[in-house]
Amino acid sequence: MLRRPRRNRKSLVIRNLVEETQLSVQHLIFPIFIIEGDNQRKEVASMSGIYRYSIDLLLEEVAACQELGIRTFAPFPALTDDKKDPLAQEGHNPDGLFPTAIRRIKEVFPDVCLMTDIAMDPYSSDGHDGLVRDGEILNDETLEILGKMALAQAEAGTDMLGPSDMMDGRIGYLRKLLDEHGFTNVSIMAYTAKYASAFYGPFRDALDSAPKSGDKKTYQMNPANAREALMEAQLDYEEGADMLMVKPALPYLDIVQSLKAQFPIPIAAYQVSGEYAMIKAAAANGWLDGKKTMEESLLSIRRAGADIILTYFAKEYAQWLKL
Repeated sequence: MLRRPRRNRKSLVIRNLVEETQLSVQHLIFPIFIIEGDNQRKEVASMSGIYRYSIDLLLEEVAACQELGIRTFAPFPALTDDKKDPLAQEGHNPDGLFPTAIRRIKEVFPDVCLMTDIAMDPYSSDGHDGLVRDGEILNDETLEILGKMALAQAEAGTDMLGPSDMMDGRIGYLRKLLDEHGFTNVSIMAYTAKYASAFYGPFRDALDSAPKSGDKKTYQMNPANAREALMEAQLDYEEGADMLMVKPALPYLDIVQSLKAQFPIPIAAYQVSGEYAMIKAAAANGWLDGKKTMEESLLSIRRAGADIILTYFAKEYAQWLKL
């Protein structure tokens, strides 16, 4: 045999030498959940090992993650129902939980990168990402609300905004608004291809943000569609997005690969709560090796072309590397 591929696998040194895909902590963003109060730490029932923190304990968690090499965080606020209304007004309250948390993190850890989410659902009594009127999710009217959120978060000190609502035209609207208010250095990671997925359940448990009626299929993408993702990506790119994201990750690696091949800006993938919970549950039952499955799943996302991975495994993976 002239060609023997096994020659490039015959030792650990050679396998490492020819390894095509590299995965490190610097590629990861760690989503974290914030709640009101003091000295509060509550585990998310459907996400083993993931907690909701009051701001004081959140700062301790960020410090611990920094020691492990994690530098980028994606915080999400979990609000009580009394702070929610149809217009999601708490989302742009400068003294609200979320802007306060952003300020405190940046005051204590000025060198960390914060990517903050923009959507109505954590603050909306309807549980939708957009404004609801007579059962319809309104697009253009929602943009104004998202703009107020963006300015509140930018003023609090966020580094990067992640509009996760899938409203049409949101990237262009927010880019123009940010620039007009002097926030030209605030980046936008577009949730370009956010699918109407069954994998979001545990996240909605964490934030208590499930829709009160209907579903999100009129704004999130149909899981059957791939070409539509390319159209969404082209629009976001032309509107000024700095990075493009695919969500979820593992069921949509083909989309990650397509975007990586066609757009000259960084591509992110969000390994969502259901993906995390699935692996953790199987590992807890002894059906899978949790550490090996975690690494393989993250490596597959990188191999598909993701420059950045948002994952609830970020801290666990960083701890594993330290062993």
